[in-house]
Amino acid sequence: MGQNDSLDDILEEIGDFGVVQVVALLVVCLNVLINSATHVAYVFTALDSNFRCLVPECDGSSPKYDPWWLSNAVPFDDDNKPERCSMYAHVNTSGVDNCTANAFDINHIVKCNSYVFQNDEHYLGREFNMLCNDSKWKLTLVGTLNTVGMFFGLLITGVISDKYGRKFVLLVGISSCGVVGVIKAFSPTFEWFCFFEFLEAVLAAGSYGCGFILGVELVTPKKRALTGCISCCCYALGEVVIAAVAWAVMDWKMILYLVYGPSIFVIFLWWTIPESIRWYLSKGRIEEPKKILRRFAQANGKQISEESLDKLKLILKEQQELHESVSFLDMLKSMPLFLRFLNCSFCWVTCAFLFYGMTLNSVTLSSNSYLDFIYISLTEIPAYCCSVYIANRIGRKYSMSLSYALTAVSCFAFIFVNKDTGWLHILVYCLGKFGATSAFILIYVMASEVFPTSLRHTTMGVCSMIGRLGSVASPQIPLLSDLWKPLPLVLFTSLAAVSALSSLLFPETLNLKLPDTIKEAERIGSKSTNNEQ
Repeated sequence: MGQNDSLDDILEEIGDFGVVQVVALLVVCLNVLINSATHVAYVFTALDSNFRCLVPECDGSSPKYDPWWLSNAVPFDDDNKPERCSMYAHVNTSGVDNCTANAFDINHIVKCNSYVFQNDEHYLGREFNMLCNDSKWKLTLVGTLNTVGMFFGLLITGVISDKYGRKFVLLVGISSCGVVGVIKAFSPTFEWFCFFEFLEAVLAAGSYGCGFILGVELVTPKKRALTGCISCCCYALGEVVIAAVAWAVMDWKMILYLVYGPSIFVIFLWWTIPESIRWYLSKGRIEEPKKILRRFAQANGKQISEESLDKLKLILKEQQELHESVSFLDMLKSMPLFLRFLNCSFCWVTCAFLFYGMTLNSVTLSSNSYLDFIYISLTEIPAYCCSVYIANRIGRKYSMSLSYALTAVSCFAFIFVNKDTGWLHILVYCLGKFGATSAFILIYVMASEVFPTSLRHTTMGVCSMIGRLGSVASPQIPLLSDLWKPLPLVLFTSLAAVSALSSLLFPETLNLKLPDTIKEAERIGSKSTNNEQ
């Protein structure tokens, strides 16, 4: 009897979705939502606002963004928007109306240092005077520091999670992230803000993963797909929440207060979530899992026998045997598994770049950055719900390939869709995000099924860390569009198309037993293995 089978048998016996489990799942979902909102908060705290030069000769005490004379005083770009930091030199000629075309020299363009904003927005660029193109890279640096912090945080929180538990990383991580987030609102300089952005990301890095694990471990295997889907949907709702808050206040400090402030208090939910049973077993501790399972059984009105609880000793013994088996380097000596690992890492980088890149780029789709971000975030919910269902119907690798292909086709088509088409413009982009989200879910599924049991968690962790390279690069998307406007979409299309083909190199794992050894993993997808299943 395998480790998962034994514990799953116990969960089947005591039932799932009892009061204790429902409360714990709700708390996990709340933490996932908060973690999501804080993770992407930088999209709006560092949002690039629309503004133009203040023209002293024409703007009064209450200047408007688009007065009738604007084209006379300010040059316009290819999108028919006023250039942000340039204006025509004013001609001091008597008898000439200050705001007519004759009052400005269109052959003499000068820089300005005072501005008129389209909306009453107050974000980092305005706070620290980083408005013109020569400072735009500083705003994109915020997102990059956040993702780099996540990268290093995963290394640290992995060790902390193994030593102190999943619940510790989830609740302490989010609470400490909240404290740093509020402190960040008092940053005296942009450099200090960047420091706190990095620190906050390090502290919260492992929270989502631990929350997801705690959620799916609360219930029986039949309900794990549902709880996993609920957790993912809560992540999407967190993105919607941060966009709604930013839209309501349009101020970077208020965003930090409203989103990070409440997260400080999640530490007080400590007693509502049980620690991971599997973590206790990995530490050789039996009594705590027994107490948790008895508590579940009592809340569900069930009885659990001591004989069933004694199965935990078998699980512990099998865990210890797994830890004494082959190493990660042993697996890489197998050429099929080495190539599979490389392919998995590449697809993971592509997923991260597409998912986060398209999310960040969504704020540039139209004049309403907040609403566009909400649309794109809500697209994730049907993708989460549909991807696993489709994968169970037509297979893992074909579903993943189709997801990448959908993103490639949508991003390529989007290049030629005019903004004036309204809903069609957004719909095509949403289809691309749908495919990217689906591919992200499926790469997790694929990676969990093509590597041997004793190395599955390690291999997924390494692939995920390599995949972070894609999320580190994604905040630089706005700078690419300055070089050539379609460049981000060309990159999305190219990477998605290549990954659509490379994902076909994975073996099909639908309805196959998970491999326990390197030899079994090598044989996945072969005719002999399929016949045995």
